[in-house]
Amino acid sequence: MMAAGQAAFAGARVLLLEKKERVGRKIAISGKGRCNITNAAELETIIKNFPGNGRFLFGPLSSFSNQDLIAFLRSRGVETKVERGQRVFPVSDDAEEIVKACNAFLRQTGVETKCGCQVDKILTGNSQVVGVRSVQGDVFKSRAVVIATGGLSYPGTGSTGDGYRWAEELGHKVVKLRPSLVPLVTQEEWVKELQGLTLRNVRVTAWRGQKALETQFGEMMFAHFGLTGPIILSLSRVVVDELASSGRPVRLSLDLKPALSPEQLDARLQRDFAAKVRKQFKNSLDELLPKSLIPVVVRLSGIQPEKEVHQITREERMRLGTLLKNLPLTVQRSLPVSAAIVTAGGVTVKEINPKTMESKLIKGLYFAGEVIDIDAYTGGYNLQAAFSTGYAAGRASAQGSILV
Repeated sequence: MMAAGQAAFAGARVLLLEKKERVGRKIAISGKGRCNITNAAELETIIKNFPGNGRFLFGPLSSFSNQDLIAFLRSRGVETKVERGQRVFPVSDDAEEIVKACNAFLRQTGVETKCGCQVDKILTGNSQVVGVRSVQGDVFKSRAVVIATGGLSYPGTGSTGDGYRWAEELGHKVVKLRPSLVPLVTQEEWVKELQGLTLRNVRVTAWRGQKALETQFGEMMFAHFGLTGPIILSLSRVVVDELASSGRPVRLSLDLKPALSPEQLDARLQRDFAAKVRKQFKNSLDELLPKSLIPVVVRLSGIQPEKEVHQITREERMRLGTLLKNLPLTVQRSLPVSAAIVTAGGVTVKEINPKTMESKLIKGLYFAGEVIDIDAYTGGYNLQAAFSTGYAAGRASAQGSILV
């Protein structure tokens, strides 16, 4: 939508082809219907939140920044607010407002939109785009095509990987596709007991042997299958890659009390136990842990639940402290890419001009958004990349009739 509107704004005649019954469906469901539009961080911070190919986005993010996006929406009646982690949302908490603003932009710029039209093939001649053909057999001639089809995530919105197929048919390399920002399935049965429990201000680390692969701090949630929530989703990218490369489950450690050193935690346990000397161990942790987590920790600690607190040995107390700082979890797999928020992998950035988003192989072919091998952590970065690359592709492609 951004690519189409910007191309039309720059003077091109634009046709936007959408295979679903309406445009913007993925925006409408993003952020649980609230739409985390962007992030208010500085440019360098945003780039750092794209593991792998963040530098590729320097040009697009400079041309159409987070502040440009916020101003774009404000000019169309959408006020925004900044929340924890500098995440930016519409004040209304309604993603449909963003869809309406983008649709208004298309109308304002004169973009023709054709819904229910599924493209089958990008047509070329002499390494130059000449148009596209729909599955119904209709041919739309054009000297420029922007592929902005998304990834493989949320296929019900239309993201079924079409853009990857077209790119490969035209000779582009597509980096291995895999889920990113995806919930993780764990081995431990006790996780099911904690379904729905949210933990805040905790730290999770993924390990390869004794080497820490990545650490995330913040909020997570237990589900019937395993783990989800912001820090789990951000951690999932490295976990998914490690699962694929090692062929073995990945070990996680959960620090329930990251603000306390082991020594400080032990002192806290001693104070709590001193105040509850006649209580049974299973009834002594209510000030330290959420209620539903206590039976699990008691069981994993190996300390007898009915043991009175004053009978707990130093060794047992130290073992409990270690467990609270290093609760072990084992990831067997992730949920499938269809359940991921974004798709990692895509058309290699080595074959795309970072200033214009034009293919280095096919003249008049442009890429925008998730179809490119760029993906970020959670926090509004992925949508910003989609808007920024869409802006760059739309502007650069406006040299004649354009089809998106």
